[in-house]
Amino acid sequence: MQMQMQIDGVSIELRGQPVLRGISAMLQPGRVTVILGANGAGKSTLLSCLAGLRQPGSGAVRLGNRPVLAMDKRERGRMIGLMPQRAEIHWDVDVETLVGLGRMPHRGRWGPTEADRAAISRAMAATGVTALRARKALRLSGGEQGRVLLARVLAGEPGWLLADEPLASLDPAHQLDVLDRLREAARSGAGVVVVLHDLTHAARVADDALVLQEGRLLAAGPAAGVLTPAVLAQAYGVEVHLARTADGAPIIVPVRRIA
Repeated sequence: MQMQMQIDGVSIELRGQPVLRGISAMLQPGRVTVILGANGAGKSTLLSCLAGLRQPGSGAVRLGNRPVLAMDKRERGRMIGLMPQRAEIHWDVDVETLVGLGRMPHRGRWGPTEADRAAISRAMAATGVTALRARKALRLSGGEQGRVLLARVLAGEPGWLLADEPLASLDPAHQLDVLDRLREAARSGAGVVVVLHDLTHAARVADDALVLQEGRLLAAGPAAGVLTPAVLAQAYGVEVHLARTADGAPIIVPVRRIA
């Protein structure tokens, strides 16, 4: 059973300016938590703290009762998988090799096992890149590279999957596919935390939501109670219209800027 992730009074400054201001929240495994907020609200900085890549000036992020930063890199790599916002591919290796890098925290001294190879195959199938397995990663389109990088994270089968704008550069069909993969990861028991800008996608995928405003936590809780016109107006400075499709899926449309 996966552990809760606790954000306990996290504050951080960058270049002398406050970016996060006393953020506290409890994130649950088996659920998708979406982080929302206007540009500069602190979303990516918070995600990097959750991943253990940035040390807060005060406060801590914990898995269970253990600070994430107290874990060694290998253990943290097994527990937390991160797809950063501007992930880059630096080596022109084939797709299967690149996806296999997600298994590095699990590998022993004798190289990949059958369990590793099975996890790599599942990750490629889940992201629709199996047919690309022999292609060189640097020769793929931006959207294809995005799906391969997500497969690399999924291959590690982390207890917590963190993704920063994973829909960037993807066409609409593949955006929906990625959202489905995130939901599946949560259904399998993983905790999923994702930064998104598209409010409709956020409303459709989220169980819970954190809304940031200028580094502060404006609202947190079940998505249906957080993604309201009043909260979104305060966070983004826009009036939004809420609707639903014929099958009940939520739609959130910004309609005008609030002066």
